[in-house]
Amino acid sequence: MKTSQIKVLAILLFLFLYACADDDDNTTTTTTTPADDDPIALTDQTAQLITEWSDLWVNIDQFTNNMRPNTITRSLAYIHLTGYETAVPFMDGYTSNNERLDELDVDINELEDNVNLDLALNRAYAIAFDHFMFSISPEARGDVFRFRNNKEEELEQGLSNEVISNSRRWGRHVARRVIAYSETDEAGEEQVRDQTPADYVAPVGDGLWAASDDEDAWFPYWREVRAFVIEPEETTSTDFSSLLLYSEDTGSDYYTSMNNVYDVATAAANGDDENLWIAEFWADDVEGIMISPPGRQFSIANQLIEQYDLDFDQTLELLLRLSFAINDAAVSAWDDKYTYNTQRPSTYINEFIDEDFTTNLARFVVAPNPAFPSYPSGHATFAGAAGGVFIDFFGTDAIDFTDNTYLGFDYIIDFIGTPRSYTSFSEMASENAFSRVPLGVHIQEDSTEGLRLGYEIADAVNALDLSN
Repeated sequence: MKTSQIKVLAILLFLFLYACADDDDNTTTTTTTPADDDPIALTDQTAQLITEWSDLWVNIDQFTNNMRPNTITRSLAYIHLTGYETAVPFMDGYTSNNERLDELDVDINELEDNVNLDLALNRAYAIAFDHFMFSISPEARGDVFRFRNNKEEELEQGLSNEVISNSRRWGRHVARRVIAYSETDEAGEEQVRDQTPADYVAPVGDGLWAASDDEDAWFPYWREVRAFVIEPEETTSTDFSSLLLYSEDTGSDYYTSMNNVYDVATAAANGDDENLWIAEFWADDVEGIMISPPGRQFSIANQLIEQYDLDFDQTLELLLRLSFAINDAAVSAWDDKYTYNTQRPSTYINEFIDEDFTTNLARFVVAPNPAFPSYPSGHATFAGAAGGVFIDFFGTDAIDFTDNTYLGFDYIIDFIGTPRSYTSFSEMASENAFSRVPLGVHIQEDSTEGLRLGYEIADAVNALDLSN
């Protein structure tokens, strides 16, 4: 765990960089490789800009530091709230979230008549990215500044100084108002600052999760973080004890479930190429190597926006609903994780089945498992939440979709990211949930419950009326 001194230095560095990014005269020239050599092409040019920003986010998501997965979910919600609120005065049939979200206060009187929406969005996204993606590599942060500057140069062509100034001002106003709103979530701000609080003490008992000697519990109080649509106490939960009771008996359901992970994960490691492909394709666990589990759903959304050639208001609605669903999925899933505190399967397998077993995640990281309890699966909850939003938004479960997230990806360590194709959103979500079993980090019950919870959260988000 980082020392307090390192944390303070990191915060000071972030504050300095944020101050620079929110300055109209800032012309930072730090450069890295282009964020996207093959940009998404849409008919609607504002949708094109929005999706290019979202695609840039997916690219820098690989290079976060200690933000996964929960801090990422929170950041995404505020980033896409910023985009929506910047554009909503220009969107027919949509209204601001000022009345729906207590303490959000975007002042429409700050909007001048001659604002260029694309220029305003460009400024708003740049500020939101820099604030909420507070722990990324310097190269990735340079990509944000460079992209903002390049887009401004392009978008300002032919505009008067007054239009440029008013457009920047509106984007800056909205971003600052959303940042101020985020800071009213005191629990969220505290959890972001201290993701592994020292005062958390895990319960002790058979079948219960405990951090290993060289790690700390991640996000044990995330249940207190702001939910945008549905609070944890408003969701239902399947009591783990109604599914399985701890047992060391080889004939018990508990042993059978753990042994299933052992069989499936071992087979994947030793020649079951399909399940190893599924496991690694959806892993999304490792900073610096893969994108994050919540970020994966936004990579999929970006591809869907292009495939369906959405206009800008549809694009903003989809990204807002998806971000709210993913945020609330993390809040509810981590509430349940630290309610039931169930152990990871490898802990049981090492003690009672095979002491030499290791997960298929372990070849990428030192720790064989994520550092939080097992039930329900966070990946599965995100998959269900996203799948439910996609089904409702597009009005069908049936799709002809190939997930190209890792096509042309910068592989620092090789893993199987070869594109996979699906004929329904539910098929894709179910495969994502199942992938944690051959990876060796979850039992099937974790994945089944996460998927169920995710769909429940999606139902609440889908019912959110953005028109009044």
